[in-house]
Amino acid sequence: MDLEGQNIEYKRIWKDEYLKWVSGFANANGGKIYIGIDDDMSVVGVSKLHEQMEDIPNKIINLTGVFPETNHVVMDGKDVIEIIIEPCGMPISYRGVYYYRSGATKQEIRGSALHQFLLKRMGLNWEDIPCDGATLDDIDDNAIGYFLDHAIEEGRMEPESRKSSKEEVLSNLGLISGGVPTNGAVLLFGKYPQRQFVTSSFKIGRFGSDDADLLNQDQIEGNLIQMTDRIIQVLSSKHLIRPIHYEGLQRKEPLEIPEEALREIIFNSIVHKLQFGTWNQMSIYDDHIRLWNEGVLPEDYTVETLMSKHTSKPRNPKMAQVFYRAGFIEAWGRGYEKIMSAFDNANLKRPEFIVEQGGVTAIIPREIFMMVRGVQKSEDGGAKTGAKTGAETGAKNGAKNISNLTVRQKSIISIINTNPTVSLDEIAEELGIGTTTVDREIKKLKHIIRRVGARNGGHWEII
Repeated sequence: MDLEGQNIEYKRIWKDEYLKWVSGFANANGGKIYIGIDDDMSVVGVSKLHEQMEDIPNKIINLTGVFPETNHVVMDGKDVIEIIIEPCGMPISYRGVYYYRSGATKQEIRGSALHQFLLKRMGLNWEDIPCDGATLDDIDDNAIGYFLDHAIEEGRMEPESRKSSKEEVLSNLGLISGGVPTNGAVLLFGKYPQRQFVTSSFKIGRFGSDDADLLNQDQIEGNLIQMTDRIIQVLSSKHLIRPIHYEGLQRKEPLEIPEEALREIIFNSIVHKLQFGTWNQMSIYDDHIRLWNEGVLPEDYTVETLMSKHTSKPRNPKMAQVFYRAGFIEAWGRGYEKIMSAFDNANLKRPEFIVEQGGVTAIIPREIFMMVRGVQKSEDGGAKTGAKTGAETGAKNGAKNISNLTVRQKSIISIINTNPTVSLDEIAEELGIGTTTVDREIKKLKHIIRRVGARNGGHWEII
């Protein structure tokens, strides 16, 4: 006798509540329910066999619409009822509630998971549904042009495509139905998708010492095809640093996180998101970044699957195809390989990916930012502070001075480090404070920053 699992359930006696299990099996891969066998797999048999053989299938049919195969089997000399439930192509509910068999448990399907399940059972994808009330006037010509420019440059669309109307472009991408743009079309190319889909924007929060210490936040809106450019712009100007170094006489200011890898992580987060779920959320801390998107991995995939060679199974295949044609993502599941290679080439710790809270989180270390603050990486990969040379001692003292600053003062230094030509007015606007307050704070920072040149037209230097 097999153990209980994905396809087998044992019950001592029949109860009508077991119709939930019928729904769960029908909505999953089918299964068998045995009546007359206890949880410990001891056979106890059933009473009134013939009556139950008639009553049970009638209840299943009348209350769920499922037509079971019901058999009388003899185990250990006792009568047992075997109920065989085949997987059903249509969603099956019991008293208006939908269940799903996962492993050896029965789960109630709710919320966005239910929405996704119902669409899948009906052979639909959310991105393919015509967007209620949308017309071609809601599609942004500039967004279509942006996509075509990238796709043609990547060689994934012909140059003649530039002459196509936006209706022809959407039709070729499978993103228009009966003359009405689909949900996917409005998200990708809409003039203002958030009117129809509030949670399609991208949230960024900068945190201090803990999750309760929210320093500032941004919400990036607009179409998805151009959203990553806007996200990178905000991250580069407000949240991440670009330490300066020289290669020969050439000045270099790369982003603290490999930009190609960061873009790939953001692209994946947008493309694989459960689009009718909640916002993509990026939380930025001193030592790491967390980027979460709603939507679990494909049923037979794990994080380990992503890290090895695998077949791409996008949740939104037509939207993913648009990102692929634009050259933003790979079609063969190589995105994570590219991400890891970029971090390896920069000699930085690899990001980590975990499945949590109904979605996937990317955890990106900020090693360079921490090193700039005075925390250096030792030869064995650990962290150490302090050094022996005069230059390193100066850096240590500078880091000590910075560590004693207020959050506002650190923010000012971060803004200046990102944009040395920034004005007092621009700093004030970004921090949401008055220019006088900024001037007062900068006077307190004279041991760390200095103004070179005139008040207008000069620039800042970090000492």
